[in-house]
Amino acid sequence: MTLLLQISDPHFGTEQPPVVAALQRLANILQPDLVVMSGDITQRARRAQFSAARAFVDTFGATPFIIVPGNHDIPLYNLFARIAHPYANHRRVFGDDLEPVFESADLLVIGVNTTRAYRRKDGEISAQQVERVVRRLDHATPRQLRVIVTHQPVVAARTTDIRNLLHGREHAIERWSQAGVDLILGGHIHLPYVTPLHVAYQDLPHQMWAVQAGTALSSRVRGRVPNSVNVIDYDGSRTDARGALRRAIRRAIVARWDFSRASASFELNMQHELDLDSESLKTPLATLL
Repeated sequence: MTLLLQISDPHFGTEQPPVVAALQRLANILQPDLVVMSGDITQRARRAQFSAARAFVDTFGATPFIIVPGNHDIPLYNLFARIAHPYANHRRVFGDDLEPVFESADLLVIGVNTTRAYRRKDGEISAQQVERVVRRLDHATPRQLRVIVTHQPVVAARTTDIRNLLHGREHAIERWSQAGVDLILGGHIHLPYVTPLHVAYQDLPHQMWAVQAGTALSSRVRGRVPNSVNVIDYDGSRTDARGALRRAIRRAIVARWDFSRASASFELNMQHELDLDSESLKTPLATLL
């Protein structure tokens, strides 16, 4: 079994100390194999906010991270910095690679930088980025859970969020489905949900899900949706007998953990089991996690 913890939109600068402490306790209990931070690490891309984010990451010790920037991680009011070196503070604390990759026997996780200095909020993905991911997926093994991390979502659960969707997503989804991607993790809208992309987008050759996360730590919660994180539990080692043949069954359980102010801790809210290699497409269009 492999555990992936998705932390999105912490917006350091607006983080809440009791929520930070509760998430650190949860991580200590779960001991994830990988932590994904899907953008908006800071509120205003300031040095102190990135330093606070770095200090938080350091509390995880040797646990590997995949970190991609969000639109809030580019300076908004400092126009010179936004144009000349938009990722300077991000690179100072997290390194030069804005599209990191993590690989293990069970995981292939590919980060994609969907932010653009010339866009205030919207995200964009280029054909070159799409093909870079496809080339990397050529080397994936049948056992691996194949995950893409963006900041902006590729599908909306509510019509009010259509305006926030990633530009260039249609081409990316088609190509990544052909390449065998299983999950696309995102954030940006502070609303957690799981959506089967093979239902939202017709005729995809491979089942694929969008997994959206809420804001993990920020006071900027959306309506009554509390701070939350996603925990993905993956098992690629099961086998299923089919006559004289046996085939691997890859399953992932996506669980949403919400912060409870009553207990000052993250508590399991709900979970969904995804049969990644099922031939059945009878899946509801969108499920709010």
